[in-house]
Amino acid sequence: MSNLAVLSLKNRALIALITIVAAVFGGLALTSLKQELIPSIEFPQLVVVSTYPGASPEVVSNDVSVPIESAIQGVPGLESTSATSTTNASIIQASFTYGTNLATAEQKINQAINRIKSQLPDGVEPNVISASIDDFPVIQLAVTGYDDEETIQAQLESTVVPELEDVPGVNAAQIVGGVGQRVTITPDPEALADAGYTQQAIRDALDQNGVLFPGGEITEDDQTLTVQTGSKIATVDEIAALPLVPSTAGQLRAGEVTIADVATVEQNEDPVTTISRVDGEPALTIAVTKLPSANTVDVSRGVLAVLPDLEDSLGGATFTVVFDQAPYIQQSIESLAQEGLLGLFFAVLVILVFLLSVRATLVTAISIPTSVLITFIGIQAFGYSLNILTLGALTIAIGRVVDDSIVVIENIKRHYVGDADKMQSILRAVREVASAITASTVTTVAVFLPIAFVGDVTGELFRPFALTVTIAMTASLFVALTIVPVLAYWFLRPGKPLLDADGRQVDPEAPEAPPSRLQKSYLPILRWTLKHSWVTLLLAVLVLAGTVAAAPFMKTNFLGDSGQNTFTMTQEIGAAPSLEAEDAASEQVEEILLGIDGIQTVQVSIGSSGSALRDAFTGGGSGTTYSITTDPDADQVALREEVQSAVGELDDAGTFTVAGGGGGFGSSDIEIDVTAPDSSTLEEATDAVVDAVTGAEGIGQVSSNLSASLPYIAVTVDRDKAASLGLSEVAVGALVSNTMQPQRIGTVEIDDTTLTVYLAASQTPATLDELKQLTVPSATGPIPLEEVATVEESEGPTSITTEGGQRTATVTVTPSTDDLTTASASVNTALAEADLPDSADAALGGVISQQQDAFTQLGLALLAAILIVYIVMVATFKSLRQPLLLLVSVPFAATGAILLQIITGVPLGVASLIGVLMLIGIVVTNAIVLVDLVNQYRTKGLTAHDATVAGGSRRLRPILMTALATIFALTPMALGITGHGGFISQPLAIVVIGGLVSSTVLTLLVLPTLYNLVEGAKERRATRRRGDADAAPGALEPVLVGAGAAGAGGAALTRRELRAREAAAAAASGAAVATAADADVPTIDEGPDVEMPEETSAAVVVDDEYMEPESASEDAAGTAEDDPEEPEPAPADAPTDTVGGEAEDADASHPSDSDVTGDSGVEENGEGDAEAEHDDGEDVEDVEGGDPDGAAHAEAEHEDGAGETAAAADAPRDDEDPEDDGETAAEVDGGAEGEGAAEPTHDEPGADHEESQDRTDGWTGDEHSDRPE
Repeated sequence: MSNLAVLSLKNRALIALITIVAAVFGGLALTSLKQELIPSIEFPQLVVVSTYPGASPEVVSNDVSVPIESAIQGVPGLESTSATSTTNASIIQASFTYGTNLATAEQKINQAINRIKSQLPDGVEPNVISASIDDFPVIQLAVTGYDDEETIQAQLESTVVPELEDVPGVNAAQIVGGVGQRVTITPDPEALADAGYTQQAIRDALDQNGVLFPGGEITEDDQTLTVQTGSKIATVDEIAALPLVPSTAGQLRAGEVTIADVATVEQNEDPVTTISRVDGEPALTIAVTKLPSANTVDVSRGVLAVLPDLEDSLGGATFTVVFDQAPYIQQSIESLAQEGLLGLFFAVLVILVFLLSVRATLVTAISIPTSVLITFIGIQAFGYSLNILTLGALTIAIGRVVDDSIVVIENIKRHYVGDADKMQSILRAVREVASAITASTVTTVAVFLPIAFVGDVTGELFRPFALTVTIAMTASLFVALTIVPVLAYWFLRPGKPLLDADGRQVDPEAPEAPPSRLQKSYLPILRWTLKHSWVTLLLAVLVLAGTVAAAPFMKTNFLGDSGQNTFTMTQEIGAAPSLEAEDAASEQVEEILLGIDGIQTVQVSIGSSGSALRDAFTGGGSGTTYSITTDPDADQVALREEVQSAVGELDDAGTFTVAGGGGGFGSSDIEIDVTAPDSSTLEEATDAVVDAVTGAEGIGQVSSNLSASLPYIAVTVDRDKAASLGLSEVAVGALVSNTMQPQRIGTVEIDDTTLTVYLAASQTPATLDELKQLTVPSATGPIPLEEVATVEESEGPTSITTEGGQRTATVTVTPSTDDLTTASASVNTALAEADLPDSADAALGGVISQQQDAFTQLGLALLAAILIVYIVMVATFKSLRQPLLLLVSVPFAATGAILLQIITGVPLGVASLIGVLMLIGIVVTNAIVLVDLVNQYRTKGLTAHDATVAGGSRRLRPILMTALATIFALTPMALGITGHGGFISQPLAIVVIGGLVSSTVLTLLVLPTLYNLVEGAKERRATRRRGDADAAPGALEPVLVGAGAAGAGGAALTRRELRAREAAAAAASGAAVATAADADVPTIDEGPDVEMPEETSAAVVVDDEYMEPESASEDAAGTAEDDPEEPEPAPADAPTDTVGGEAEDADASHPSDSDVTGDSGVEENGEGDAEAEHDDGEDVEDVEGGDPDGAAHAEAEHEDGAGETAAAADAPRDDEDPEDDGETAAEVDGGAEGEGAAEPTHDEPGADHEESQDRTDGWTGDEHSDRPE
């Protein structure tokens, strides 16, 4: 990934242009994104709605619901069905598995219904409706202040509704609560009898007239004309003039008879079934829905813009906005945007405090808006909208997108000091951290992959959230590796170099570099934890155990309360109340509601709305519904509690149920599903559940859809008596039905309005006694109804619900607390103690069931995310063991998240679990950056302890910067400063903040302790095994002389290294000459019959300047570059890279005041570290006599003057096989483990010295400059 930085720095102008273009297109995408409250969700559900006027719940269930529910069971993808039968209506909800094509499913359901349509009652027309968020009204208007309802309704239908539907984005505008028109034909029984006709003749006359038939075409005089037969009926008078067709001799003798001769025909109003008021005034309501692709805010603005002109045309009537999604959406988006900007300010402030550089801070801060604008392009490309989920993801991402840039700019600032070359300093800095930030970004976004497989509403809601975070984090990585280096090249100035005690410039990355003040405060704590490893781990485990013990005290919920400033309340005043009684009861409630501070508008709807779908969901159209709009800044939860308390004090006002708004996502009601084989058992079990749950701890309201019985008049036909009179049960039932309610016999179009034609009885019984005296024709003559049937008042359920054909009842429990866990525990306890019939059962449903399903799926997603993170880290570290150490941070990170949620009282819900999922990727980010640097130090020869100390201190600042920047960026959101749209974003922010606090402490203290324990133990095992091998009797140390001596030293080698060295020596045709002049040890030939090249003296590095050696042997020796014909053999373990196809070697340097016997190692580009190490620790006699104490040390220094001492032992590598642990040639000096880099010791004269080397890279810059690593 560092190649991106190389490419960017070579094409700086192009990168700047791309950045500007991306920002412009991001801004354009932002302005074109549609704004919604939540993402558009198409639920995998279809609803079959049927209207059966005048039918009781029992009749609707038997004649409509059961046949339809049975017919659709074979539809592919069907998961479950639920049927609710109420007075006049049937609603069947069919739920499908996620991923089912609803268009195809709808076709299958219609086909299944058509197959059994002949079994359904006449006039029942099932309608299949799909459920979507877009089906809810965007804005709802009330028209008040009119004198004549019929006139104002006509004006609304003719002018207002068409104008509203012409607004861009509007799907439909529908008048709710208006009085409709119908055509009623009322036969005169005596006139019909005199003419010899029945009511069927009137039906036939209407069916056989007013029909248009195509008659083909006629071509005449070069003109083709279509033939049309028939004419439409356009007026009521035309209906009255329709002739009755005679079919008997008596009818023929009666002559021409029209409908008007035997019946009255008139256009009149539909019966009043509903009353609507707004703030106490009669009102008509217009509900406006939008197209799926339309912008909610734009639709609302468009509707509101045309209202003034429309209001002027109504002659004094006024519009009142009862409900409008747009203001809440705008407030939520603006609030999240404000919180995001505050977070941006705090994050930039944290960076400035740590870097103390305005230029570096601005370079870093630019990454935030750039990444966000690029994210807007991605959101638009994937077809998502700007809603509280995507904007919340952006707000949370603000704290994370800056992390990569912080790590890069902090490393650049550390390297670009003094007179260092700017280009190479930037490249070296980026190359050091490129792999680490790439791995950390991949882990952060990879955790969201399981979200793609989470079903139910949770997956639908949070997939846009996951995609938004993924795009933002990917964009931030791109910005950090391309734009930040370019901006650093243009704007950064070199910092002050770091000097040691002698005033020499020191590489800040060097272990011996003096610590900063921040590091000085951290190092004592780190050393203490490393020294007391088990105590540290024990404390960490105790904290984890304490957190687990405190977890039960944490509240839980599903999605939380949206805080929207609208809610509803229903009122039930008894079984089957009259419309007048409900109207009178609602007036006193309206008065109380309008007197409560914080309530702006109260709309009341009484009785049936005329919509079968709404009637089915509200209990058959009975009851009173209040839609309450409040002050947006009011405490919505407290206001609802105040309303509940106020109406609860009313006498004889019935029962009230208060529900939250927000499209059902804010509901916290617990539903108890009660099942039983028959109605009586079901009623008994339901009553037992209600009694058991009422009064339980944490429980507020308890209601049941079987709690009230619906009184009705039952007409039971005596079959034997009816048969003796020439009647049947069906004939008697049809007579009663036709008499009691008008029969729908057709439709006509009058004045461009389709009206339904009804056939009504001339006289309708108004009381029970009149019904008993209803005249029934029989074989013996007219008789009263009571002679063939029993007519009496009875009771039945208000609704009948079945699931999969089995009768069920629902007990709805409204918790009195926001802790769903406490409420559900109380309900479970109550159910366990309830005395249910043996054949009945009760189980939790509703929000509890949704919560359990969501928690289960998200739990699996968390496990999958951990596995994905582990795989990414294995690929990064090439190790199976080290990623396990990093994964230990996950449960410890959860401690902070849980504790902060307990402290703040924010419940654990779906949003919190998404935060935990995100936290898994976040907590390992800093750990990756830390462990990556520690591993780099170990490859340079440091022990695990020293590498841990050095790495921890060097990564302290970037770790604190990234953590604090994220924490402060999320603080405004966690505090809910603006108070809107936080029901999802606030729990997310709290979880991430708490987890980051604990994970940062873990990364800086517990993780180094674990790393040192594991890796240090591995080193100690290797040392003991090597010591055992060295102590074997008669063992002699072989000595390699000549070219191979530089790579041997006194260290033991693994079999792998020995084989590699032998192969390399043979390939180079080098020779090892055995000599024993100064030591009584055996000699080993490296390559027989090959003449050894003469030894070369090492170049000397002093204060970043290369000085040629003064030895007389310099001219004779030469180098591999001077004499390519005779290359100097390199040690077998010294890696050599090529640049431009040729090997590039450089000599390792020695201190100018001493020389060491033996060949010098090979240092590439002046960065290699050479150090002679000897087992016995004795001084080497300087052959030049330069060091009287014989304590000279061979040491390779970096170009910037920072001499880096490296242990001669190869540091253990994580990718080595476990069985090779004991064979690693790690040399730990004399028990001083962990106190710093091992100082070079010297063996006897003639001993070998091992020079450590760094690999060259492909950089082709100045050969005396630092290479990017």
